[in-house]
Amino acid sequence: MHKYIVGLIRVLTITDEELLNVHGRIIERAYPELKVISKCIKNQPQGIYDSKTEKIAKPKIIELAKEFEREGVDAIIISCAADPGVKEVRERVSIPVIGAGSAASSLALAYGEKVGVLNLTEETPMVIKEILGDHLVAEDHPKGVTNTLDLMTELGKNAAINAAKRLKEKGVDVILLGCTGMSTIKIAPILEKRVEIPIIDPVIAAGTVALHSLKRLNIWGEKNEA
Repeated sequence: MHKYIVGLIRVLTITDEELLNVHGRIIERAYPELKVISKCIKNQPQGIYDSKTEKIAKPKIIELAKEFEREGVDAIIISCAADPGVKEVRERVSIPVIGAGSAASSLALAYGEKVGVLNLTEETPMVIKEILGDHLVAEDHPKGVTNTLDLMTELGKNAAINAAKRLKEKGVDVILLGCTGMSTIKIAPILEKRVEIPIIDPVIAAGTVALHSLKRLNIWGEKNEA
C-alpha cells in the first residue's frame, strides 16, 4: 500500500514511542500511500514556544533532516506550525520539505475568506501571518495554556474548545490550528462538532502537501506529453 516514505521531525523531545509516532499515524490514516518515520530533537522537553526555543532548535532540526535524507526518505515534514528551520533545511537537502504552518495556512485559504487562528499561546506564528495576510481576521488561544504539555490535560482541551467558540463569534468561516500539539490531542473533530465550521489540522495539512509534492510529476499519467 505504501508508496512513499516521509521523515517527520517532532520539535518536542519525546521518549514515549507511541507519543512520538502519533503525528505520523494521523498522516498514515489520512493518506495510506505514505509511510511516516518520526524522529524528535533532543533536550527540548517543552518543545518550541517562543523565539529563544526556536533558535535553539533550528540546528537540531537541520541535522535530523540531513540524517533523514541520508536514510533515503522521499520527503520531510517539520511538524511545527511555526515552520522552524524549513527555509534552512530546504537549502541543505534535495527532497521536498514541508512545514506544517505554511501547509495549514495555504489549505485554510481553500476553505474560507475569513480565517481565525487558534494558537497555543498569544502569538500567531509569523509564517501563518505572512501567508494569510488580510484573510487573518481573528486570533485566540486557550487560557491558561503555555506549552504543548498543558494541552494534553482536560483543562487544556476545554480551554481550546472555548477559544474556538470565541473565534466563531468573531465571524470567521474557517479555523486554523496554530499548533501541532492540538493535532496530538486530536482536537480538530471535537472542535468541528462544537463550532460547526471547518477546522484545519496542521499535521493533516502537512501530509496533504507532502503527498501532492510526491505525486505532482506523475499526476497526468506517464503517457502525457508536454
